[in-house]
Order: sequence, then structure tokens, then C-alpha cells
Amino acid sequence: MINAPLLDMYQMDSEQEEINLGQHVLAEFFECDPNTLNSIDKVEKYMMESALECGATIVQKCFHMFSPYGVSGVVIISESHLAIHTWPELGYAAVDLFTCGSKCDPKVAYEFLKKKFCSKKASFTELKRGIMSKETMKVLEKPFQIIEQCEN
Repeated sequence: MINAPLLDMYQMDSEQEEINLGQHVLAEFFECDPNTLNSIDKVEKYMMESALECGATIVQKCFHMFSPYGVSGVVIISESHLAIHTWPELGYAAVDLFTCGSKCDPKVAYEFLKKKFCSKKASFTELKRGIMSKETMKVLEKPFQIIEQCEN
């Protein structure tokens, strides 16, 4: 059995038999402000701010502006990563928010970005990643589990 202080690093409660190493939120933002989605400065700023809002520690960032439009980028955090690709001409952004440990909540980043992108409709699927046996502390060879799905 793993010692108690290490259990705090993982997503779990004391009743669970399994531990998940990370939470992965796959987000879809619709009917967003196209000017925001086509601004590398704004997209980078909001992605960096969303990382801080959810409690992450930023390590590095990389963003790229496409021609004629669209932005892709990633914020590397100690807890994993936040990534985005935008289609301003469609008012759409696809975002991955992957955090490990119990320090960060990727749904906080989701709500922050929904507001900043002025998204009129959004949805997400939250997955458990890296599922481990609490007893053996070995990663189980099974796929991720869906924790929650939401449309709003």
C-alpha cells in the first residue's frame, strides 16, 4: 500500500480502489468572438491566465499564428499541458486541458476560457487518465474513463 502523503498527489478519495494520475478535459467552444480567436496575443494571454487560474505552474509556452487565420498553441505546465487550436472563421476553438495530481482543476480553466472567448455554447468531456491500482501502484492496462460530460 502506498503511504498517505503520496496519495495526495493523485486524484482519489480514501474509499477508491483505483487512483488516476490525471484529468483530461477535452473542450469545444462554439460561437466565439472571431477577433479573439484570431489574435495570437489574446489566445496566448488567456491560455496562460487559464493555467494560473486552475492552479498550475507554468513551465513554457509556444504559440503560432496561421495565415490567413487561426492560432495553435500549448502551455506546458508542471502538471502536464494546455493546448488549443482555433478556427476564427467558424467561431470555434478546440482545447485540451490535461492536469496531473490534485493541485489543479482543469474545469476551472475551461470556465475561464469560455468566458474570455465569449463562447455562446460550449461542451466538455472529462476523462480519468493513467488509472492505477491503489494496492499495487501499477498502471492498469485499460483505457481512460469518462468522469463527466457537459454541454452549456
